Formats: sequence, structure tokens, C-alpha cells
Amino acid sequence: MTTMPLHRLAHARTGDKGNRLSVSLIAHDPADWGLLTREVTEARVLALFAHRGASAVRHYLVPQLHAMNFVIEDALEGGSNTALCLGAHGKTLSYLLLGMEIDPDAGKYQPL
Repeated sequence: MTTMPLHRLAHARTGDKGNRLSVSLIAHDPADWGLLTREVTEARVLALFAHRGASAVRHYLVPQLHAMNFVIEDALEGGSNTALCLGAHGKTLSYLLLGMEIDPDAGKYQPL
């Protein structure tokens, strides 16, 4: 299996509200939309942010924009007013998601 970092296929925008992080993932090429929706799942995003204390992830698909939005609960060390490290909020955390390794061949081959 060959993998690649997610940033080769998409870009991201982030924001925060309290202890909740919102990350929008947008495909560079609409042809990669299906691959992104198969590979970047709620479970994988939760595992990626687990070390930050994330407790739940919900995602919302925006097919018209070839995008999806992930809402990640409890990933901001209590929020910007209580966290010891302000640099870990909002904008900087899009890079954590964009570093996720994905399999570009996922779903290409269906068993007979």
C-alpha cells in the first residue's frame, strides 16, 4: 500500500469556539472528492486528535464545494481562555489534519 499526505489532495480552514475545533477540508480537484470522503472519516480524525483529548468528531459533507467540515470536541485544552498554549488553537491545527496519510488507491479495486 502506498500512502500520501492529505495536503497533496486538499487544503483546510479552521476555527475554534471554546473547546470545540472546526476544520473544513476542501479538495483541490473535484475528482478526488470520493477518495477524501472514504479515507478521511470521523473515526480517523478522532484518532488523529486523541492525543489532544478529543472526545467526539462529527462531520458534515458539502458536496457542492467538494468539501467536508469536521467538528472536533474537547481538542483545545479547554479553549483559548484556559489553555496554557495559545498557539495550538484554530489556525495551526489544520496542519495536523493535512498531515494525515491516506491511501490514494482506496476503493479503486472492488472484489469480484
